[in-house]
Amino acid sequence: MSEHSTDLREIVRHRYAEAAVSVTTGGTACCGPEPVEVDENFGSTLYATAERDALPAAAVAASLGCGNPTAVAELRTGERVLDLGSGGGIDVLLSARRVGPTGKAYGLDMTDEMLELALANAEKAGATNVEFLKGTIEAVPLPADTIDVVISNCVINLSTDKPAVFAETFRVLRPGGRIGVSDIVADDALAPAQRAERGDYAGCIAGALSFAEYRQGLEAAGFTDVEITPTHAVADGMHSAIVRATKPR
Repeated sequence: MSEHSTDLREIVRHRYAEAAVSVTTGGTACCGPEPVEVDENFGSTLYATAERDALPAAAVAASLGCGNPTAVAELRTGERVLDLGSGGGIDVLLSARRVGPTGKAYGLDMTDEMLELALANAEKAGATNVEFLKGTIEAVPLPADTIDVVISNCVINLSTDKPAVFAETFRVLRPGGRIGVSDIVADDALAPAQRAERGDYAGCIAGALSFAEYRQGLEAAGFTDVEITPTHAVADGMHSAIVRATKPR
């Protein structure tokens, strides 16, 4: 990893550690162009009221995403789910409810403060079919061919090595497995410098791929049936999008 990439990762880690501490001390946190600022395009408002009400308040307050991947991943009873960049655990806990006691939901995060918050939220929720792992989304600490569904909520854009993320996601999925991801995606006409003008890296904007780049990255990793569907604008030419793809059988 280059020095620039390492610096960006540490900026991201610091931003989300601060967000976790803010929630722990009674505040809220959100991704987006500004740190720890609630925006209707990000955070817990993108979840149904019934979903929010069923979870610990701290899990809801720590929601940093740009969508609701559990609503589009079509999770089924008994499946094994992995959430890349699980933060305070909201998507892990929702996934655990959907897959039921015969399934399992894993959360992967690199930030100690977020993992501590997620474990506390899982305990408050009484969730027994969840497990939180420390690590990066570029090097997933799980065996190959063991996961049915990979979800992620506005995290892949934060990676400085997205080909590694796509390759690792493909590796851990079983044949026939699928992804259901919410992420920030840029119009194809926007150059990286223009994306950076619209928001910083840790705010989920500058590191976003374009629609074409996202599709090419997934297909290069081996995925098929790639679908990228924008849901709402988060900045000029930047969109929250639902990304789906399948690992061939």
